[in-house]
Amino acid sequence: MTRISFSLILLLVLLIPKEVEAHRFAPSLLKFVQTSEYNYNVVWKTPTEATSNIPLRPTWPVSCVVEAERPVVREGTGTVSSWTLDCTELGAEGLVGQKIGVLGLADNQASAMVMLSLIDGRSYQNVVNAEAIEFLIPAQPSQSKVMTEYSVLGAEHIWEGPDHLMFVFGLLLLVGGGARLFWTITAFTLGHSVTLALVTLGFLTYPVALIEFAIAVSIFVLALALVRKDNSGLFKRHPWWLVSGFGLLHGMGFAGALAEIGLPQSNVPLALLFFNVGIEIGQIAFVMLVLALWWCINRPIVLDRIAIQKLLPIPVYLLGGLSAMWCIERSLEVLG
Repeated sequence: MTRISFSLILLLVLLIPKEVEAHRFAPSLLKFVQTSEYNYNVVWKTPTEATSNIPLRPTWPVSCVVEAERPVVREGTGTVSSWTLDCTELGAEGLVGQKIGVLGLADNQASAMVMLSLIDGRSYQNVVNAEAIEFLIPAQPSQSKVMTEYSVLGAEHIWEGPDHLMFVFGLLLLVGGGARLFWTITAFTLGHSVTLALVTLGFLTYPVALIEFAIAVSIFVLALALVRKDNSGLFKRHPWWLVSGFGLLHGMGFAGALAEIGLPQSNVPLALLFFNVGIEIGQIAFVMLVLALWWCINRPIVLDRIAIQKLLPIPVYLLGGLSAMWCIERSLEVLG
């Protein structure tokens, strides 16, 4: 094992979630779909667990009347509410030029994706947060907003998903820095980019629970490879091929997150591209942070050889322990 292993112990400990559980990307989503000239179906998806006693609540123009309200449905870690609105009083433009949003974002330190799909094919999306709780529907959708917001969502997802970050961390322990790191990360990127596109565009379907379990297994297998003291393992001899294969699994996990958010129908390729760009930005930032931390720790701290030998296995065992727990947890979900 290389010297980078010991130096990254502190970072790994800091990244362990408070509850030993992989992140489920469950952003709040407020979606309006126009069904006729004056009517809209509204779907509100939000995590069940809140950080405040003040609930998140969607808002729309007061001129829109609720014609029907359907029972709240539990979906995984979130709840789904839905309504039918009659916006006759808004006239022919309907929600265009109006504000829709979410109350309670500041109290819950949350953000939400707001989307609108019109009957003529136009679609709009925006992220609302504590600073801007409402979205003014413009006359035409802005491509620059799609690029910016989906990049942010992609970066947020990779940083809020410890299972994906732990896999990247394991790759750093496996190959160290330099050209081997570059080619290994590139192989992982190519792998997850392929399945992210295929799933998002509807060319590939998969059982979500089984893929989540397979992602946990990929991290556990990587931890086992790190335990080997020789270089005879497949991971160490052929890291790029195996990492690209595991990247295919992780790409399906990214696609599941993107499916929760939804895509603007008029800008699907653009949103898909920049969601992937955001993932890469977040991934590169994580790698740079790890390497910077290693450099900072490696310079001032000098330990004797015996102490280093005792501490080197710690990050590998922590990685293996986390992945094993995720495997057990997700296998129960598959069986259940």
